[in-house]
Parts: sequence; structure tokens; C-alpha cells
Amino acid sequence: MKKQPLNFWQLWNMSVGFFGIQFGWGLQMANMSAIFEYLGANAHQIPILWLAAPLTGLIVQPIIGNMSDNTWGSLGRRRPYFLVGAILSTLALIAMPHSSALWMAAGLLWILDTSVNISMEPFRAFVGDLVPRNQRTMGFAMQSLFIGLGAVSASALPWILNNIFHIPSLSSNKGAIPLTVELSFYIGAAFFLGTVLWTVLSTEEYPPKNLEAFEKQQEKKGGVINSIREAWIALQEIPPVMKQLAWVQCFTWLGMFCFFLYFPPAVAWNIFGATNQQSLLYNDGIEWAGICIAFYNAVCFGVSLLLPRMAQITNRQITHSFCLLCGGAGFMSLMVIDNQYWLFLAMVGVGIAWASILTLPYSMLIGGLPPKRTGIFMGIFNFFIVLPQIAVSLGFGWVMDNFLDNNRLLAVVIGGVFMVIAAFLTQRVETIPAQDLPKPEVQLSEETAV
Repeated sequence: MKKQPLNFWQLWNMSVGFFGIQFGWGLQMANMSAIFEYLGANAHQIPILWLAAPLTGLIVQPIIGNMSDNTWGSLGRRRPYFLVGAILSTLALIAMPHSSALWMAAGLLWILDTSVNISMEPFRAFVGDLVPRNQRTMGFAMQSLFIGLGAVSASALPWILNNIFHIPSLSSNKGAIPLTVELSFYIGAAFFLGTVLWTVLSTEEYPPKNLEAFEKQQEKKGGVINSIREAWIALQEIPPVMKQLAWVQCFTWLGMFCFFLYFPPAVAWNIFGATNQQSLLYNDGIEWAGICIAFYNAVCFGVSLLLPRMAQITNRQITHSFCLLCGGAGFMSLMVIDNQYWLFLAMVGVGIAWASILTLPYSMLIGGLPPKRTGIFMGIFNFFIVLPQIAVSLGFGWVMDNFLDNNRLLAVVIGGVFMVIAAFLTQRVETIPAQDLPKPEVQLSEETAV
């Protein structure tokens, strides 16, 4: 079936769900470490409490991606997964501020991360399914717009509620999650469900050309077991360029996950000088960290538009190495920053790195993949994002307790060292025949985040 050209509002409708999904991710990344500390977690306990995020990505992403490829029903191919994931994510977002114990918050994070992945993975294929080839640039640009807006808005929301709408951030109950964070999660739940519903109800999918043949394929390749089997076969046939990029990704995500885990608490304890997690300084620091995260996402969105030109002038390896070095410098500069406003300079480096992390590794990879198996290998490539996060979750708490004296800022600085190593490893990646760079997708998906 020939794909019909889409007008502006059709592209808008099919992309708007990304705003809610990214809003959910942004709330999680900016606030979960602080929520764990509000509930009594020590610095060395935070990594293991985050284990749910990368582990669910490792398990859910390839399975849901393959299942959505082989699904057709009354709601179409991808939309059933959007809707189920959105409903479950909404319930988890509403429940999260009511966590009264660490085990409850960690369990809800597990549910939230699994649910967001159920919505997110099929959404990535939506543009390819519906948009004609000559409109894909506009389709990806529209996605990028909503992803960027969602990330920036969610990260800044607690600060906005406190400083613009004057909602008090401190709770009268010791160990309770601040009201600004609680309201942010409620607003995020509304945005998540509302925007995904908008896309589900306003966008139709194309049925398979031959429904009978599709049902046979669904029986052969669909389902959890067949998805696992397909991934296992592909794991044994990893192309050489993926093996080289695997090392780059592993060290990159060792660094980024250290940042995600410890940057907000580091701002509160080390920059703002908080002495306990129930103090006003601690809340102010966490909210300011959210502003910093919003700022680097805004930088990322701008830089991502320049990356194709930068890579054309030099090459993708040099450009990616430069961007990773900027990120490493941003992380390590926290050692000498003692003013909250200087954090924005560090975030410029982080934003430059983040833009490249979301684009250039995939550009270097795509030319070395078999065209008919790109999807499954892209799913496996995500393993090299989540496996280092699992390693940090399982082992970095011991490092914090035995070597870093639970200093959260030092954890971020070590993340910068990992980024520098990744920058040098990028130069070992063999040159791949030139391909068009993928259009930038500014996202914090725990495919690329946790």
C-alpha cells in the first residue's frame, strides 16, 4: 500500500504522544535519586535502587519491539502498546509520590520503567510505518520537537511550581516527598496519558497488505519466546563495527549513568551545602539541578541540528570524540564549581555530548548492518547501553562506600573520566561508508537513558 502524504496536523497528531512519554522520563531522571534520599537511602544505596531501569530496558526493549512488529488488531500495530504502556505509566506516576518506604519507591520505579518502555519502543517505529520517505525529515523533526519540550518541561517543573507559583517545597512530615515533586508527578501522569491518547485516537495505521500472510508471520515470529530466539541468533552474528562501537557505548554509559544517579544530589549536598535531605537547601539544590538538566537538554536540541555539518567537515569519529570530551570536561569541572550559576557552563558541555550520544553512534553503526536485519541489530545495540548501567547499579555502591566516602560529586567526576576514555575509543572505530546522518532525536529514554 502506497503511503499517502501527511499534512502538518497529521504529523503533529502522530508525534504529540512523545511529549508525554518524555515528560515521564524527565521526571524520573531529575527526581528519583532525591526521592530515594527523602526516604532514607544513603549515597551508596542509590545505584542498586536504580537497577530496575536498565534491567527492564535490557529485557523489555527487544521483546516489545519484535512483538509490535508482529501484531495487528482493532487498534492497529503499534497503538495497543502505546495505550497499555501509557495507562500503566500513569498509575505508577500517580503512586510514586505516595511511596512510604524505599522498597515501595524501587518497586514503582520498576513498574514505571517497564511501562514507559512498552509505550516508547513501538513509538520509534511509528514514523517509519506511516510517513512517506520524502516526509521523514519533517516527521523526525516533529518528534524531536516534542521530545525536547517534554525533557525540558519535566526537569524544570518542580522549580517552576516553587518559584513561579509559590508552592512550598518542604513537607511538614519527615521523610515525605515535597509537594512540588508530588504535583509534578500528577501533572506528568496527566500529560502522559493525555498526549498518548491524543495520538491513539487521532492517527490511523495501515493494515498489512496480506492479512493472512501476516497472521502466519505473527504465529512464527511474534510472542515473547520467538522474540528471545530472534535476538539470540542475532547475538551470534554481531557485525565488526558493532563490536568496536560496543566499547564506546559501554564507557559512555558508565559515565552518563554516574551523572544521572548522582548529579541532583551532588548539587544539593556539594554546591548548595545541604546538611540533611529535609532541609530547605536540599530541596533548593534538587530543584536547581532540574533547571540544569532542562538547560542541557535545550543545548542538546540546538547542537543536534549542527552535528551533520560538523561530521561533514571532519568525520563522525572526530566529531563524536570532540563531543564526548566536552561532556567529560563538563562532568569534571564540577570539582572546581562552587556557584550554582557556573553549573550552566558545565551543562553546555553535557548538552553537546548528549546530542552526539543520541545520534552519531547510530550513524556510524548503520552502514555496517545487514539491511534486512537492521531492527534486530539496533535492539541488540541497546544492550551496550543498559549493560554498563546494570554494572554501575550492582557495583558502584561498593565503590561509593569504600573509596569515595559517599561523595556524590566525585561520582559525577568519575563519570567524566569514563567519557574521556570513550572519546579515545571512538577513534578505533573503522570508517564506515558514508551514510545520511539520522535526523536528531532528542530523547532520554531509558533506551538511551535507562
